[in-house]
Amino acid sequence: MNDTQQTEDLVELGKQGDETNAPTDLLRLPTDFDPAQLHPYFRVLLEDRSRAPARAVIKEIGPWLTPNDPHMVEEFQRKAFDQRLWEIYLWAALREFGLDVEQLEAPDFRCRGPGVDFTVEATTAAPSTMGPLAEHPDPKTQEEIRAFLYDYMPMKYGSALSSKLRRTNKDGLHYWEREESKNKPFLLAIADFHKPADSDKLGSMTYTQSALWQYLYGQRVHWTFEDGKLVVNARKIEDHRYGEKVVPSGFFDDPLAANISAVLFSNAGTLSKFDRMGIVAGFAVPGDSYYRIGMKVDPDPNAAIGIPFSADVTAPNNEEFWTEEIQVFHNPNAKYPLPFEVLLGATHHFIKEGRLRSWGPMGSILTSYSMIFRPRFDGDAEAPEI
Repeated sequence: MNDTQQTEDLVELGKQGDETNAPTDLLRLPTDFDPAQLHPYFRVLLEDRSRAPARAVIKEIGPWLTPNDPHMVEEFQRKAFDQRLWEIYLWAALREFGLDVEQLEAPDFRCRGPGVDFTVEATTAAPSTMGPLAEHPDPKTQEEIRAFLYDYMPMKYGSALSSKLRRTNKDGLHYWEREESKNKPFLLAIADFHKPADSDKLGSMTYTQSALWQYLYGQRVHWTFEDGKLVVNARKIEDHRYGEKVVPSGFFDDPLAANISAVLFSNAGTLSKFDRMGIVAGFAVPGDSYYRIGMKVDPDPNAAIGIPFSADVTAPNNEEFWTEEIQVFHNPNAKYPLPFEVLLGATHHFIKEGRLRSWGPMGSILTSYSMIFRPRFDGDAEAPEI
């Protein structure tokens, strides 16, 4: 009598040892979960009718993810929603660049393609709960915003980036010294989640990009018009000051930062982006309207600001890509520079002949925000979401 006839456990008998892991479901809740522990943004994603496009996209992406970190789903649903959404967005964008993306425990991603092999560690500028930066300036006037971008925000970006720069594992190895990262380009990817939007103000991520490149390159740009032409002059920055806190400027000037090939930035790792991508993919909510307003790059060499744009996201001819907001700040001192062509479609910033230059595709997005209009009928309890 063979094994099949002798055993009563046919399921166990059928296991061959080569079965794949269960697919990742980012939206499935454990049976014993406490609703009070869910992150408020995750509850919006899970329960809000108008967030159906984002839910559909995240549901589709989940099975493609193979995270080595066993806490990813739990943290996405509970205490680290922003950070995990940023990683999911990065995964989608890196895939759209045509790369084979492997999720590691640390650093977060290894990206490979023909003649290409590099790693990426993700981080975020998060709210400060202690220290000098816990007292947020909450800028309102143009002068307050300028001071905010000159000093407070460079410190926020600097805190997150410097922490990753100096972090080592239990064996004393930095991210670029680990087996997957040795002798190849290594990138830090950062997003600003330190100040969320509210009913009166846009989130800080929509306007803090200029603080990042000031801190990275230790330069501040001043521009004027002379004889009708835009004249741009850069000045060296020594440090950033807020209250009693002082930090040196010029992240790429740190000798240890020579191991960082570039810093990748985007202000689009948000639910709004996932909603818009879901609509492009055909998951729009019937009756709801989604609009996008923002600024695009102006290719005119005499342009000092971007070109305003607006778009009906549900229009049949509307298209959008994961990568169109990606910005790559290249380190002029990098041991292993990252070739521009590896991330075609992104906007690249670099130093040439002592000046900061930028190169990118036409129509690159500088910043944007989305509005959702939901029809309300007599007797509805909820107002439209705007």
